[in-house]
Formats: sequence, structure tokens, C-alpha cells
Amino acid sequence: MAKLARKGRGPVSGSSSAASDQWTVADAKARLSEVIDRAQGGASQVITRNGKRAVVVVGFDKWEEKTRRKGTLAEFFMNSPLRGSNLEIERVSTKPRDIDL
Repeated sequence: MAKLARKGRGPVSGSSSAASDQWTVADAKARLSEVIDRAQGGASQVITRNGKRAVVVVGFDKWEEKTRRKGTLAEFFMNSPLRGSNLEIERVSTKPRDIDL
């Protein structure tokens, strides 16, 4: 995907990887449909504010894939490297302080 260096004509040059495009906020606002189309096509779109990376736009399928729960909490604890280590955790036995209501 070719990068356009002219202001207002697409992603800014100096993108962090070949799979992502970088936009200024102004360019992203002006060409939001294109930003969305590229993100849905699988290329993450980085939006910068004041020359610093601010946000990343990704397609919904990619977002779901990254945030999908992988197993249950019980499975997480069962697969813990601390399982069977005989780790002893003591509960704090102090009582809460009194407050006036």
C-alpha cells in the first residue's frame, strides 16, 4: 500500500510498520470513511495528535479476536504456575474503622 506524504492526501509517512498507516487527526477526520475501510481491510490505522501516536483504529473482527475471553477464571487458576507451590496467603484480620453516618 503506497503512502502519500503530501498533507491532506492520506496517511503520513514514517508509519511504524508495513501493516499500519498513520494519519493526523485532521486527515483522519476529513477521510474517516477511508480510515475505516483500511481498518476493516486488516491494516491498523494509527491516528496522531500533535505529532504523537494517540489512538489506533482496527476492524471490529480484529478487536473481537484480541478481546475474546480465552477460557474461564477456574481454568486460569488451574493453569497457574503457582498451583501446587503451597503458597500461603494470610488474611488481614483488622476490623474496619468506625465512621459516623
